[in-house]
Amino acid sequence: MRAAGALFEQRACAELQRVGLKLLARNYTTRYGELDLVMLDGDTAVFVEVRHRIRSAHGSAVASVTAAKQAKLVRTATLWLAENPRHAHRPCRFDVVTYDGPDGEARMDWLRGAFEAG
Repeated sequence: MRAAGALFEQRACAELQRVGLKLLARNYTTRYGELDLVMLDGDTAVFVEVRHRIRSAHGSAVASVTAAKQAKLVRTATLWLAENPRHAHRPCRFDVVTYDGPDGEARMDWLRGAFEAG
């Protein structure tokens, strides 16, 4: 499962870089949670959660980013900003990149500003 997650994170990172975002950090982990990707979109710091679901029996990939998960992401992003003060002044955005379906058939869906902090 972890290998599949890394594969989809790599795919998302490559696609976001292809459209002009710059990678700042990958798999930033704290005791509160993990940020899959931290990227720069122009002047905006973007915290990207990457999700993949093979089947929708337990809901879509985007539905798996619950309010509790969002709160963990916001808290972890706050810590990342505290450790990276040169980016602390930037506007921030939380994006979710999802892949639904089997590995070879899953298509990317990018939800910019998928949720707000606070």
